[in-house]
Amino acid sequence: NAEYGKQWYQRRVRGHPNNYLIAVGSCDFKCRVFSSALKELEDKPETSGWMPKLSKFGTLLVEFDTSEGWVHGVKFSPSGDKLAWVSHDASVNVVDMGNLTKVYRCLTTGLPLSSVIWLHESSLVCGGHENCPVLYNIVGENVVYGAKLDVNTKKAGGGMSAMARFRQLDDKGTDGDKGTKLTTTHQNAISELRVTKAEGGRAKQFSSSGVDGRLVVWEVDVLAATINELNI
Repeated sequence: NAEYGKQWYQRRVRGHPNNYLIAVGSCDFKCRVFSSALKELEDKPETSGWMPKLSKFGTLLVEFDTSEGWVHGVKFSPSGDKLAWVSHDASVNVVDMGNLTKVYRCLTTGLPLSSVIWLHESSLVCGGHENCPVLYNIVGENVVYGAKLDVNTKKAGGGMSAMARFRQLDDKGTDGDKGTKLTTTHQNAISELRVTKAEGGRAKQFSSSGVDGRLVVWEVDVLAATINELNI
């Protein structure tokens, strides 16, 4: 949109399940929803809490100004009724189209977040500079921390053989990788999360890609069974 393009620079764009709306996160710390309805389409665009009346393509429908950092990731829920976004201030923000004046916000104590996906209407996963996916749940009007979903399965005390230790000394000048390898699967920030398998509006599998060049696939049922007291 030329008019708004002069004022801010978009960082992330995501479409609505009905294909008539787009959410945009930008460098002016705001999240916006625009109409993407085209008159040329045979199907008449649907009205909703996001777009109470039919609006032409590019019309700004609603704007949210709750973040204190660049908006890195935006995502509509599976039903399209909710919108979540994450920002460089490490905040997780959620709004329901039933009440666009109320934004549920969780300011985390971690590092900045880069991407967000929905597991279902009440749970979402965020990823960023903490190097691991993190679960958050919507409880009432609050976004609540759930758990880090990266479980370290490396066995304690599993030492290396004398030959392997010698090779480490020869190659790296050290007899171990302490201080050089993180305990998380990703060894650098997560840049993107994607749902790769879903059934009945619930994600069964998702993937994460990171600055470390790794692409990791996570099974939701396996995570739920592995992590104690995990509520997904």
